[in-house]
Formats: sequence, C-alpha cells, structure tokens
Amino acid sequence: MKSLAGSHEPTLRALLESMRDGLWTATDLLDACFSSIDSTDNPAARVYTKRFDRTARAEAAAADQLKAGGVPVGELSGLPIALKALFDVAGEVTHSGSRGWQAAASQDALIVSRLRRAGAVITGHTNMTEFAYSGLGLNPHYGTPDNPLAPGRIPGGSSSGAAVAVAQGMAAAAIGSDTGGSVRIPAAFCGLVGFKPSQQRIPRDGTFPLSDSLDSIGPIARSVDCCARLDAVLSGNPYQPLAPAALKGRRYVVPSDYMLEGMDETVARAFSHSLKTLADAGASIIEAPAPVLSALPELMEGGGFTAAESYFVHRRWLATHGDRYDPRVRSRIERGAALTAADYIELCRRRREKKLQADQWLREFDGLLAPTVPIVPPRFDEVAADDDYARLNLLALRNPTVANLLDLCAISVPNHAPGDLPSGLMLVGHNGSDRQLLRQGAALEALMDQRP
Repeated sequence: MKSLAGSHEPTLRALLESMRDGLWTATDLLDACFSSIDSTDNPAARVYTKRFDRTARAEAAAADQLKAGGVPVGELSGLPIALKALFDVAGEVTHSGSRGWQAAASQDALIVSRLRRAGAVITGHTNMTEFAYSGLGLNPHYGTPDNPLAPGRIPGGSSSGAAVAVAQGMAAAAIGSDTGGSVRIPAAFCGLVGFKPSQQRIPRDGTFPLSDSLDSIGPIARSVDCCARLDAVLSGNPYQPLAPAALKGRRYVVPSDYMLEGMDETVARAFSHSLKTLADAGASIIEAPAPVLSALPELMEGGGFTAAESYFVHRRWLATHGDRYDPRVRSRIERGAALTAADYIELCRRRREKKLQADQWLREFDGLLAPTVPIVPPRFDEVAADDDYARLNLLALRNPTVANLLDLCAISVPNHAPGDLPSGLMLVGHNGSDRQLLRQGAALEALMDQRP
C-alpha cells in the first residue's frame, strides 16, 4: 500500500497529476489515507473522531468512474479532504469536540456542499479543542493527538486533528476554522501551511460558531498552492494558477513591539533568518512601532468577543449540562456572563476604531510579518497545570489573533530549519487582498524552502 505521507510531493497539484497519469486512483488515495489512520491513529488520543467510510468510499468510486468515462470532473475530484468536527455533514453529529451534542445534522454545511460539488472525498471529522476555544489543541474527551514533527509536544489548536491528519498522510488537506489562529497555530506547529482568509470571503452556514465577529474558515495543507485551490472552492471562485509574486521592492513591516515579545530562542532564530532571506531577495523590511497592536489587549478584556458571543450560544446548555464541558473551556465561556450589553457595544465601537487605525497604518506596506506563534510547541507536561495552560494559550494566540480582531487575511508558512522544532512565518495582508496574499505567500514559501 502506497502512503500519502511517504509520497515525494503529496501536494494537491501532484496528486491530481498522478491521478490524471494513472499512477493513483481516487480509491487508491482514500485507501492510503485509511491505512494511515488504521496504523497510526491512537484510540486514546484520536486524530479522527469519526471516519466517513461508507460515503467516502462511494465518493472515491464515483470519481474513478467519472474519470474512466471521460466525464469532466470538479477541480478537487478524488482528493481526500478532512473536516474539523464543527462543520455539518448530513447524517453526522456536529459535536465540535464535545461529548454533549447528539443530534445529527440534517444537511451539509455550505462549504461541505461546495467541496462535494468539486469532487472532494470527505474522509471524516477530525479532533479539536472543545468548541474551538483554545489555541493549544487539548481535548479531555477524545484525547489530544501527538505532534507528528515533535513527539511529546502538543499539535496546536483548535484545529488539532485537522493538521495532524494532513501531516500524517490521513488526508491530502483539511478544512478548519480560525477565530484567533486555530488554522495557523496547528499549521505552524505541524510544519504545514495554514490560510485565514478575510472573514467575509467564505460563508459559515452550517458551521458551529465560537465567535460570530471573529470566526473564519480556512484550509490546512502542504503548500500555498494547495490552500489556493481549496480557497477557490470554499469561496465559490474559479481556481486560477497561482503565480508567486515578485518580492523585490516589496515593503514589509515588522512590529517592533507586541508581536515580537516573549519569543523563544528557536523561533527568534528562524524568524531572523527568514527576514534576512527576504531582504536578500530584494524586499524591504521595516521595523516600526505599532501602537494599534499594543492597544489590542483592551479588546480582549473579560474574554472579549469570544467570551461574550460563545456565552450567548452556550448559556442554556451550560445551565443544564455544564458538567459535560471541559472545565478549561467552560470557565472561559462563562466569563461572557459578566459582560453587559453596554460592554459589548463598547467592544464593537473600539474594534471599528482599531480596524480603521490598522488600515491606515498598513497602507504604506505590502504586508505585516511576524512569527506565527512566538514559541515552539510546548511539551504536554508544560501545559498540565492550569496556570501554565492559561499563560501558554494566551501566548500562542497573541500573534495570530491580530488578523481576526482587525479583520485581515493571513497565511502561515513553515520557516524552521531541518532538525529544529517547528515554527511558522506569518504574513498578514489587507482585508480583501486574499489573492495577492496567496501569491506573496507562494513566493515566501519558495524562499523558505531554500533554507539550508
């Protein structure tokens, strides 16, 4: 049995070409993913919380039959794609990492319908932090998958299983949600690419919410081009080949405060090398203070939008079934009970103000560069105590949350040297500049791949 993880280049483009050339069938690809799940998934710490064997095999067989009959197929035909367990799939329970939800979805989420129309093979629901409320990826109900690049360390979250599934060859790519980095953090921790689009770009119908103000949907995959292919389908746009942008003459800002604080040595070394590589390629790197970023913590006081909006969703269930929640998640949701309507309206007013300030500040630059996460993946024992968990969770979320609070798009590409613990380089762009950001991300990715 061929292994997807062991393929020379298991990108979506390479897999599509292999199917076109008869080297793989869709059924072969699915069998390789399921074989990887059977051989490596740990029943005590699941990557997949539910595998869709029956429907996935039917989708793979249909893709093969259409190809054999010469019928035009969708742009993702035959590709095995995993879903974070907060997307509705008809007939399946959207448990969002919890043990309390029992009702099966009556229809697919809109993005699932779009994936299926494009010919994707939906492999199953992947593990996640309960209700997506943490950047570390821990889950006491289903266990927490090990980091595939750094065993004994966390995978990052909240889309933990989605990232591990891709890294382990259990799927060709995965779809996650990103409220404060939940796509980009596990991508950075697992050596993958994670893309958070501008929030309005991809509809969230049929997605279990964490924060309506901040939630975005995005892909986790092995390359920027993979993310661009998935983004086209998710956003309802035709895929166009992704030509990397020229980096010479580009102006990138690196905040000299806030996003660079608390970096560990490994991340600092990787980030410094990335900036030098960019400068050698002709880009201008401008370090500058960013007062608008330093003021962002005021939008998170008392739990901010995430606490207020998640409490609205969970308040009745908490009153009757609160004992079923992960205590660390429950305590964060319940902070929203203390936020009044006046507090929430003031939060919205302050956010509008900060978004305008950020737009004005970023106007002179092609994008903002920062470490995706200022630390390497913590060891499991480092997040065992509640105080350590809370401190490291805030640190992991700090940098990626910038793009959510200011409604920007962002991408994380791997930038660690071989043999180092994984880290990511994050590029943040203007709202609505998603296509340009992906082109620049492809150019950054090519540069990072040249590191010794």
